[in-house]
Amino acid sequence: MKSGLGRFLLGMLAAGALIAAERPKISVAEYQDKVYASWLGQCIGNIYGLPHENRYIDEPGPDSIRNHYADLTRLQKADGCFSDDDTDFEYMYLHGMEKFGPEPRYKDIASLWTYHVRSAVWIANRAALALMHYGYTPPITGVRGINEHWFQIDPQLINEIWAVTAPGMVRYAAEKSLWAARITADDWGVEPTVHYGAMYAAAFFEKDVNKLIDIGTRSLPKGSRFARTVEDMKALYRKYPNDWRKARAEMAQKYYVQEPAETKTIWNANLNGAAGILALLYGQGDFQETLDLACAIGFDADNQAASMAGLLGVVHGTKGLPRNLLFPLPDRNWKEPFNDTYKNFTRYGLPDGRLTDMARRTAALGEKIILAHGGRKVTENGVEYYVINPDAQFKPPFEVPVGPAPIIEAGKPVKHSFTTVGAEGRVTWTLASGKLPAGLTFRNGVLSGSTATAGVFPITIEAKSGPHSDRISFPLIVRTPNLALTATEILTPQPPQRAEGGSQRREPASRPDPEVLRDGRVRGERAALRGTVRRGETGRVQWGYRWAESQLIGVVSFSPSQPQDEGWYRTLAVEYEDGSGAWRPVQDLRAYPALPAVGRNEYDKANGVEYILTFAPVRTKAIRIGGELAPVEGRARERSMSLAELRVYAPLPNAEQLVSK
Repeated sequence: MKSGLGRFLLGMLAAGALIAAERPKISVAEYQDKVYASWLGQCIGNIYGLPHENRYIDEPGPDSIRNHYADLTRLQKADGCFSDDDTDFEYMYLHGMEKFGPEPRYKDIASLWTYHVRSAVWIANRAALALMHYGYTPPITGVRGINEHWFQIDPQLINEIWAVTAPGMVRYAAEKSLWAARITADDWGVEPTVHYGAMYAAAFFEKDVNKLIDIGTRSLPKGSRFARTVEDMKALYRKYPNDWRKARAEMAQKYYVQEPAETKTIWNANLNGAAGILALLYGQGDFQETLDLACAIGFDADNQAASMAGLLGVVHGTKGLPRNLLFPLPDRNWKEPFNDTYKNFTRYGLPDGRLTDMARRTAALGEKIILAHGGRKVTENGVEYYVINPDAQFKPPFEVPVGPAPIIEAGKPVKHSFTTVGAEGRVTWTLASGKLPAGLTFRNGVLSGSTATAGVFPITIEAKSGPHSDRISFPLIVRTPNLALTATEILTPQPPQRAEGGSQRREPASRPDPEVLRDGRVRGERAALRGTVRRGETGRVQWGYRWAESQLIGVVSFSPSQPQDEGWYRTLAVEYEDGSGAWRPVQDLRAYPALPAVGRNEYDKANGVEYILTFAPVRTKAIRIGGELAPVEGRARERSMSLAELRVYAPLPNAEQLVSK
């Protein structure tokens, strides 16, 4: 994690010199106007682009989009602007910065997400949210290998506010945008967000979109994927200066058609970033032209439309925004753009807003950041100005993120490293409370050794760097050897029966080998086994093991796979086979951490994490978990559930100390 951040910081060393050599200066009134225009521009682009979202994939959209909203229904219902994910996360971040300060911690961000984000969230953002509900904190929630959608578009459409509050502070904005992007993405998936952040910060002083694009590129590591992609888009623009369709065709062929299978989606961050850059190049600063091109170039079009329209809002200010797009309902006699209304339909617990007030509050946060990072506020000839420090840097708050706990088995060696964010110099680690079992040590942030003592050991570890410190508490679990590895039979979901007594439906021939349930993999292609109950069918989805000899069992753990696309248990039971061959439920069943609630929503069901089920010990030759499935949202024909790993253990001493928060 540190090495990835380090590469970005090295790529930004010269970013502060991208503005003029003298410290740039902007009047307070102009800054406030451009902040307001950024909100208005993003709202215009989002609403304008929504009818074109994901419509133009194999071919671009029409040339006839111009000058009007294709759908006025929601504008009419809201009697103004309405929330969508291109602006509502930033609206949430606005409240968050006022609550926690302009430079919140990742833990603060997680608290915002888990409380306010309860619907209208997709792919990488949804995966990150589910991981937060499980207990992980950013940036672990965006790490490649943990968030399976690390390469998707999500961060580049929700993070412009970090740069809008850092006018002319290009390096600061790029670094903070990187920090924010890593909440949901990793590797090259964060690069368009950094590029956009640098452009937004520079746009308060630079109007030439060609120069803005280059400023964004220079804020990326040399040779990074998106830096190469941007240069490709510039080359296509030079090759076809009067034909964006030919440029779009070559872009789509290279970055969509030929994209490797594991990252080929219409929401790919690099692909959609390329579409945004093409819109900027062919629009050449014209607001309407850029807006139309962002839609017509296609893919996740509303996101490019919102980001590029917000950028040009900063460039041109409110006077450069088309009046007909700010007042799309002439019969309503609005006095202010969008009736000065931001109707919040999507973020739980946040009030409706006034766009003028949102802009005022954003600009007030910008002033705090300017002054806290070497800038000044001066008055000249009766006019107030901000003098900007273009060399300002963003230093993330120091903290210890929460991620996957070590899986420790008695008698097996373990080596598990913990990490920090925002360290300045040497990090000192200590075991702040609790006691490790004999044989395990904790030194320099690494838990290592081997122990023969199974049980639950609640501990707190603390990290210090300079004047800063942070700590995390968790139960260290030492299990007995995994009994699943000695089972002679794997019990898998049976092909379901039709309720009316029809013939069996069988799983496809390509169904994964049942051995995936005990191969140690919890993520990746063909790492899970799926059970399905189709519409009109009855039955439960169950998995388990059988042994040749009786086993003493007190713990079962399981790792679900892809739950945001599938269902969840309405009821979940652990059953064992008694001496007569009958299946009976275990007693005193407890789950750690607490299982996601059924019927609330699907946004708290993380992929590849582990749930530990403890119960009164049983001696048996077979055990299974399973139950009835809740309906899958948007999929009326079936209910399904996938399992990536199923582990079985002997009773765990002091298991009662596994208490969910």
